[in-house]
Amino acid sequence: MQWWRDAVVYQIYVRSFADADGDGVGDLEGIRDRLGYLELLGVDAIWLTPFYTSPMADHGYDVADPRNVDPVFGDLAAFDRLVADAHDHGLRVTIDLVPNHTSSEHEWFRAALAAAPGSPERARYHFRRGRGPNGDQPPNNWQSVFGGPAWTRVQNPDGSPGEWYLHLFAPEQPDLNWTNPEVWDDLEKTLRFWLDRGVDGFRIDVAHGMSKPPDLPDARGDRAPSPDGERWAATVDAPDPRFDHDDVHAVHRMIRAVLDHYPGRLVVGEVWVGDSGRFCRYLRPDELHLGFDFRLVRAPFEATAIRTAIEQTLAAVADVGAPPAWTLSNHDVSRPVTRYGGGVEGHARARAMALVLLALPGVVYLYNGDELGLPDADLPDEVLQDPIWELSGHTRRGRDRCRVPIPWEGSAPGYGFTSGDPWLPMPPEYGKLVAAEQLEDTGSTLSLVRRAIELRKTHPGFTGSELEWFGAPEGCFAFRRVGTTLVCALNTSGETVPLPPGEAILASGPLPDGMLPPGTAAWLA
Repeated sequence: MQWWRDAVVYQIYVRSFADADGDGVGDLEGIRDRLGYLELLGVDAIWLTPFYTSPMADHGYDVADPRNVDPVFGDLAAFDRLVADAHDHGLRVTIDLVPNHTSSEHEWFRAALAAAPGSPERARYHFRRGRGPNGDQPPNNWQSVFGGPAWTRVQNPDGSPGEWYLHLFAPEQPDLNWTNPEVWDDLEKTLRFWLDRGVDGFRIDVAHGMSKPPDLPDARGDRAPSPDGERWAATVDAPDPRFDHDDVHAVHRMIRAVLDHYPGRLVVGEVWVGDSGRFCRYLRPDELHLGFDFRLVRAPFEATAIRTAIEQTLAAVADVGAPPAWTLSNHDVSRPVTRYGGGVEGHARARAMALVLLALPGVVYLYNGDELGLPDADLPDEVLQDPIWELSGHTRRGRDRCRVPIPWEGSAPGYGFTSGDPWLPMPPEYGKLVAAEQLEDTGSTLSLVRRAIELRKTHPGFTGSELEWFGAPEGCFAFRRVGTTLVCALNTSGETVPLPPGEAILASGPLPDGMLPPGTAAWLA
């Protein structure tokens, strides 16, 4: 049974969700303590960001041991308790997988540094001689997603300059060489380790990465990272050799073959590929079940742009029969409240887009805290921890602002997230958005999202996989699932407009006299 085809999945950024031991960092026991909240919210599954053994150069996405739990988050026994209790609450558990790179503290990479050029140890990664008379230039012109060159030079045992190694992200995240059979075997071992412990699936980090062109050619044109993190593979007309190489599909077929031995398990990919024809290749019947298409994340709050993103996403998956996977944010991008303008306006628009999101056919992913209407936090320079801040030469502030811990109840500094000091400071405005108070307020964003999820599961208007669109005033749109009678209407204009026909059953804001105000969405039956 493909339980995920219309599921609502809740992403938990483990460091920031709930801290049970008071050290200021979220952990597995903290998540376990809050499972009742997730059941009350009505989600079907959770996705955990990396909790593996790591030196935390990139907060867990630099994995030193993919088959163990970092002590800051707990241990394997705590993970097993979390999975068991989540299942008792009717929640499936999916976890992050990071196959593109390891930590520089991984035993393989330490062995590679100690070994000679051309050794089997170095063949697990991408080591190359440098260019220029003395090899003092990187092997090619690739740039790191986080900033600066994608190559770092190592020293030989005698202290002389040696080879360079490839890292598409931080220097502490060396890229694995996916032409090496040992790399394949190790990933299969990791997959089976967690599947045997009861996980319900994986989210593949940088699923368009892994494979590289054999000759590692220079990138053509300017491929410097963009301010939002440059994870898109380039278009067909301007290919980016760092990403979306054809051989990556063999990796996904291997992953899928393993999961097919575990019925009912899910694999979803982070696929930053803008071309629909190439994106849908990741969702062929023997590859990923789902792939994040981030067009909706990148769309401004403008009706035409949002509709275009929805239509393009639906078209991209239609030919392969996969359901779309929708989201408005995650741990790498600005939160909707801030992205849509901030303040009262941004909050209203984020509520409206939550209703649009939950009306769409397919799988919906909610990022922890978005159900509370959290904005990005305004953090001072001295507390920033994202490696992007340093690697970009302090030109890009990174992603910390959307990773600030969740306010549960009470007051500063921890707002119920921790009894200690949170790993990132929680701003005073979070005190007005704590979950405990929103649960008691029927007009809160949390209550709106809870009600929308409930209707999504129980109302007959949420069946079918195709949309039909209706005529609407400029700056607005209205759609419904084909064969149903429930309409979702959105107003992104600056004018109040008439509502479509029907009885309003849920709205993101007040609907005066049968009208739809700016920055508002409504469901009508």
